[in-house]
Amino acid sequence: MSKLKNTFKTDILFKLLFIKHPDLLRRLVAHLLRIQLESITQFEIRNQEMPPEVLGNKFCRLDIHMMVNEQQVNLEIQVEDEGDFPERAIFHWARIFSNALPAGGKYSDLPRTIVISIVDFPLFDCIEFHSEYQALEVTRHEKLTDKMVFHFFELPKISDDINRNDILLLWLALFKADTEEELLKIEALEVPELNQAISAYHSVTASSEFRELERLRAKARHDEAQALYHAEKKGRAEGRTEGRTEGRTEGRAEGISAIACNMLKRNKPIDEIMEDTGLSRAEVEALRGCNNS
Repeated sequence: MSKLKNTFKTDILFKLLFIKHPDLLRRLVAHLLRIQLESITQFEIRNQEMPPEVLGNKFCRLDIHMMVNEQQVNLEIQVEDEGDFPERAIFHWARIFSNALPAGGKYSDLPRTIVISIVDFPLFDCIEFHSEYQALEVTRHEKLTDKMVFHFFELPKISDDINRNDILLLWLALFKADTEEELLKIEALEVPELNQAISAYHSVTASSEFRELERLRAKARHDEAQALYHAEKKGRAEGRTEGRTEGRTEGRAEGISAIACNMLKRNKPIDEIMEDTGLSRAEVEALRGCNNS
């Protein structure tokens, strides 16, 4: 099987593709939220930029922030399970939600904020690939607010058996695909929307813009790794130097103490011991016990 160098899960590709093809993104969001495409009367991508200086940052998030029918919708891909993902999603939601409050604005004016996470690892102990969370009272199941919504889509739980009648599953199969054969399998179903997405994928991956962003990210991460390596190497060298210095100092101190002990055993005057060793009277007195060892 032909492994894909870049997949729909590749964050740079993910963001660049949907910025270049907002109609595809609009369709995807409609499927993920299970709403009619025609019901989306407002659709705006709020963060189209990808600053090169942040591409090497390990905490860089190449998510897509949108306004959809006066709701904030944030879509992200997460490939690696770095732990505490639900807490991370809540933290990210809180930042988006709180930043929407203008100076002097009312809390009631804050927009409904929806975070959609497509993850490439098992997240919850259930068989369902889709989980939706809202703030509910634990016994009456009354909704606290409709402004806090989380959608999680777990790609490992997607069946390999796909058909052309479930467009959401086809989109998720596209994100799950790791080989050329898997893309061809989806393409063979001749679903116009998905074939358009695959065509856009090939166009973006072949573009000079995508290759340059890849190069910048690779360079930034290489530079970061080199800086870390040199810092660790310098730290080890300084540690060895410091250790040798401390060792020599401790060795000299032990040698002087041994000389002072021998002189005490020979009942040499303290003043003479002080003169010969450079020790203080208190230090010589502290060694008197060695006379009996």
